[in-house]
Amino acid sequence: MNALVSHRRRIWLYALAALVVLFLVLPVLVVIPMSFSDSRMLDFPPRGWSLRWYERFFTALEWYGALLVSLKLAFCTTLLATPLGVAAAYGIHHGRTASVRLAQTFLLLPLMVPHIILAIGIFYIFVRLEILGNFAGIALAHTMLALPFVVVTVLAGLRSFDMSQELVARSLGCTRLRAFLTVTLPQIRTSVLSGALFAFVTSLDEVVVSLFIAAGDNATITKVMFGSLRDEIDPTLSTVSTLLILGSLAVVVLGMVSARHRGGQAPGA
Repeated sequence: MNALVSHRRRIWLYALAALVVLFLVLPVLVVIPMSFSDSRMLDFPPRGWSLRWYERFFTALEWYGALLVSLKLAFCTTLLATPLGVAAAYGIHHGRTASVRLAQTFLLLPLMVPHIILAIGIFYIFVRLEILGNFAGIALAHTMLALPFVVVTVLAGLRSFDMSQELVARSLGCTRLRAFLTVTLPQIRTSVLSGALFAFVTSLDEVVVSLFIAAGDNATITKVMFGSLRDEIDPTLSTVSTLLILGSLAVVVLGMVSARHRGGQAPGA
């Protein structure tokens, strides 16, 4: 066998990887100092520092209210998509018929179909049902978009789980539901949590579908941001972008901490 390459000889590879990551991440991080600028334009680097755009964001109902709507939608989407995705993944994992595979393909369609096509279809359906701009309707649309992420992550957890443990619980008198809740679910909870976090972020960041169906008091923060970009360049955009970046990072860190906590537990814990 060839000897392992030392870290010193691979320093060029580490440097190249760091440059690629920096190239991809730096444009995202640029908006953070821009959010503290005192200019009425998007300046980088800022010529002066101020919290005026944060003050405007938290005092303007157009912005702050839209963020609250987006957060409510994200929570509702997570609460709907997570149990539905877990149930669907469980059924797909145990199913062996062609109809189950067809159902899996159907559930994953939102990942394969361009969102603009989905948005047009949802728009016409909501117009016919007279629920355009309705909070519940938007939550259902976001749930449809988030459901595939929950299904995929939970399926990955189920495929790494020894299902014979659940069978043992059922042979000892547990119903299928109780066996799942007491034996299977605790051991795939990291996958379930990851799917829930994906659902939350998917709803919070959704813009294309929201442009078509969110309106009035139920306009999302992404729709307001898009409208601001179209009509005028408002520096409040950098503030909202900074808050969304920090929120997304918090979600990622939460998922990593949960996975590490789960990995540090004993298998029988």
